[in-house]
Amino acid sequence: MKIGLKMKLAFLSLLVVIAGFSAYMIFIQSESTPITAKAEENSKTVTIYLAGDSTVSDYPTTIFPRTGWGQMLPAMFDEQVKIRNYAKPGRSSKSFIREGRLNWILNSIQKGDYLFIQFGHNDAKYRYQSLYTNPNTTYKTNLKKYIEGAREKGAFPVLITPVQKMSFSDQGIALETHGRYPDAMKALAREENVPLIDLSEMSKSLYQQLGPVQTKKLFLWLKPGEYPNFPDGARDAIHFQKYGAEQIAQLVVKGIEELHLPIEENILSKER
Repeated sequence: MKIGLKMKLAFLSLLVVIAGFSAYMIFIQSESTPITAKAEENSKTVTIYLAGDSTVSDYPTTIFPRTGWGQMLPAMFDEQVKIRNYAKPGRSSKSFIREGRLNWILNSIQKGDYLFIQFGHNDAKYRYQSLYTNPNTTYKTNLKKYIEGAREKGAFPVLITPVQKMSFSDQGIALETHGRYPDAMKALAREENVPLIDLSEMSKSLYQQLGPVQTKKLFLWLKPGEYPNFPDGARDAIHFQKYGAEQIAQLVVKGIEELHLPIEENILSKER
């Protein structure tokens, strides 16, 4: 009887050990799944698509140091953020759509990606009806197409008011150079609940801080012989040289941080 009782107790103890081990394995498996999923989610690459004009564009080395601010963005993010720059010189919100460039973006953009949109320089060219848009009507109507197209793809649109040209008053005050277009874009951002980076205001503040002389260092304002690609120099108050494009790109990154967009976590520490 004592032997039979001991065997039963030993058998019951074994069952308890097996049950405890099984419960532990189930717990481990249930815990490991969300951790793995989270790791996969964190490793997902996000792409920022850029739609804009010559101030945003990429440029070849043959016209260095002319550089668009979009050209400087890749160096400011870690490997989980990619930049695809579709900006093109001479385009407005209208002509960019008409040429099919927005469709090129929408055919590639994925859920969770971003579409950064900066137009205004060429929208104001009234003499060129292929470019011109009215800031209170057609400009906003066109921008809505970018917003809606991105959202339909599950992507996040971000409006960026046009970066300022270099212009100062006789008293050394940095001037507004885009008329009603920045305010029109801000109004649309409120109407459509779209994040907005006020690059117009940020760049004007930067120019004011630097003053008329130092601001020239941002732009393609070159002395003859200073760069091989511009042997006669240049006096361009619209386009940037590399240093200036980098400074403007840093303002865009600052705007991302101020909006607390999720991709702020991917900004390299040196840019903070």
